[in-house]
Amino acid sequence: MYRIIKVLNNNGILVYHNETGREMILLGNGIGFGKRPTQQVEQVQGAKVYSLVTRQKQQSVLKVVNGIRPEFIEAAGRIIDEAEKVFQKMNRDILLPMADHIALAAKRAEGNRQMPNPFTPDIRVLFAKEFAVALKGREIIRDLIGYEISDDEVGFITLHIHAGLSDEQVSVTLDTTRIINEGIAMIEKAYEQRFDTDSLAYTRLMSHLYYMVARTRNGESTNADFNDFIFSNYPRTGRVAQEVCSYMGRELKKTVAKEEIGFLAIHIQRVISPETV
Repeated sequence: MYRIIKVLNNNGILVYHNETGREMILLGNGIGFGKRPTQQVEQVQGAKVYSLVTRQKQQSVLKVVNGIRPEFIEAAGRIIDEAEKVFQKMNRDILLPMADHIALAAKRAEGNRQMPNPFTPDIRVLFAKEFAVALKGREIIRDLIGYEISDDEVGFITLHIHAGLSDEQVSVTLDTTRIINEGIAMIEKAYEQRFDTDSLAYTRLMSHLYYMVARTRNGESTNADFNDFIFSNYPRTGRVAQEVCSYMGRELKKTVAKEEIGFLAIHIQRVISPETV
């Protein structure tokens, strides 16, 4: 049984779940029509249920919801629906943080302002499926709200979608992307070339760097040790990989396992000279 706290619009209501004592948002076509605060309702057929998380734990959910226009919440809900079609399961706790970002993105679009996201190309490669969902999200936002958000805003929404898959905070994912971006820049500078971002080898390198950062954060390491092979056959690549690992260790304030050097070097070598490994 739910007690209605607030009717957002015809397609959304903020409720108190009597059994769990939690505040939730229910979204679905017409579920808010004719409803009123304090009304008790049973399970609402066809409604999607979203438990609520705010940016700051001490924030009142009602205060946050009151600060976000209902259409932004509805847009976030529809984007989550699109993500569930692709990934089957999503953590719906991302509803309010995503809706809050959509509200800010729409405000920037209305004022013809843009918040630059220098990591959008990396996000597109690292989280290709999430980015594709976020592109559909741009259409949802345009249809519901009337504003066209930029590719950079799509990149930020991608991070919210990824957070719903991994339970990793958006700020952590963005920091990981920044570290990877700098690592790639170091490699390209060492070899004085720009890599083909559409190549399979580049995608694998980006993915490897992402999981390498995750392993380092968690104090894990890979069981594969290619260090002797790399420094015997490709010493320059080994040195570049070593420099990147040292940089990542400084940024993460963690020790990068020595086995990561050779493993990373394999991926670097595949990008710069695919026929050699």
